[in-house]
Amino acid sequence: MSIWRVKPVSAFEADMKKSELKRVLGKWSLTAIGIGAIIGGGIFVLTGTGAYYHAGPALAISFIIAGIACVFAALCYSEFASIIPVEGSAYAYAYGTIGEVFAWIIGWGLILEYAMGSMTVAVSWSGYFNKLLKMFHIHLPDWLTTEPASYTGTGFSMNLPAFLIVLLVISILIRGTKSAAKANNMIVVLKVSAVLFIIIAGLFFINTANWSPFIPEVTQIVDKHTVHNAYGFAGIVSGAAAIFFAYVGFDAVSTQAGEAINPKKDVPFAIITSLMICTILYILVSLVLTGMMNYQDFNPLGKYPEAIKAPVAYAFDIAGQAWAGYIITIAATIGLISVLMVMIMGQSRIFLGMSKDGLIPSVFSKINPLSGTPKYNLMILGGVIATVAAFTPINKLADMTSFGTLFAFTMVCIAVWILRKKEPNLQRTFRVPALPVIAVCGIAINTYLMINLSKDAQLLSMGWLAIGVLIYFAYSKRNSKLNKPL
Repeated sequence: MSIWRVKPVSAFEADMKKSELKRVLGKWSLTAIGIGAIIGGGIFVLTGTGAYYHAGPALAISFIIAGIACVFAALCYSEFASIIPVEGSAYAYAYGTIGEVFAWIIGWGLILEYAMGSMTVAVSWSGYFNKLLKMFHIHLPDWLTTEPASYTGTGFSMNLPAFLIVLLVISILIRGTKSAAKANNMIVVLKVSAVLFIIIAGLFFINTANWSPFIPEVTQIVDKHTVHNAYGFAGIVSGAAAIFFAYVGFDAVSTQAGEAINPKKDVPFAIITSLMICTILYILVSLVLTGMMNYQDFNPLGKYPEAIKAPVAYAFDIAGQAWAGYIITIAATIGLISVLMVMIMGQSRIFLGMSKDGLIPSVFSKINPLSGTPKYNLMILGGVIATVAAFTPINKLADMTSFGTLFAFTMVCIAVWILRKKEPNLQRTFRVPALPVIAVCGIAINTYLMINLSKDAQLLSMGWLAIGVLIYFAYSKRNSKLNKPL
């Protein structure tokens, strides 16, 4: 009955052999899943806030730091994926190393990354969709695009676009992983093309004077009623914490290990490749953007008050290329669908792993024999995400997504180190080089970024984890498969 009982690696191997999931994902489909999760609204929005409030033109260095913080975790994820190539991601890795209660807390915390992230993305997609409609002079009534808490009128209101996009994504995912992967691949090609368009087209409008000084001197920035120091080295580091949300999701690749054709080799390849591709694209976009517009012009109280909301589109507007705004808005609207798809897919696979272990009800692990997907799992998840996105103000909870991600990253860095010490002879097709150094760096950087999140996000996240502990002792501990040996 110990809460620290560990699921043996042999049990994971047995789960793999009797898995009903269809292995249909190659290394490039897995890489596309990683890119699909990473490139979202963040790159089109956070670049402006990161440049003005934190780093100036040195935002490119902030992206490098955030990318490095992810690399440490990515290497640790990759070693785990080569040992335990099953759905469940960080939850499964912790279950095989640290113990059940810790695995449960991580699994519960991952809901913040995937389910909460899905709700945030659905609302963000609704905003882009409405903007796109307005470009073509189509205006939806406020009561159909606003959740009740933000609605200023009287009577019923809901965010209908957010509700419908979740249902659309669920219908695609239920049809099968192969068809969902094909849809994701097409959207990823479009997204990467849009980002390359921004980089190449933007090169013609760069004024190198905007990069001088590249690292501005420390300055006090007034934001509504608060004052904080920006720029300098501290500004670069705080910028890395602020734009970290743009990297959320690369670990979604590990949740698909149960459907990978050759998971021990392809999952590590996809995790690292997707992260490297996106980091390079992010650095180039930030350099182009701060070259096209002076970082001080993103001041919401300045000459271009709207620029901070849609910095990339606005930079092209100022350059006299308003047509580019249409391309960017269309790409962002379509592109966010793949982020939503990967987030929901990742959450469903984590629930699938937890259900197989008896920690949540068995309905979440029932596989549809025709599609090879957890149909009821997806339907329940979709219903909850669609309803919350449509009727709940979730802007305060967005930072909780980053908390859940950073928490999982930190735990994976700890867990891979523990497993290397406990079972050094396990076959590992991928080994983290200089593991103690990489693990310590990963733990330190991700913990530091967690501490730098807002106090509200920290308190709400801790409250969420506390609820999870109560559920574990009330239900999961006594229903665990490890508590019922055959």
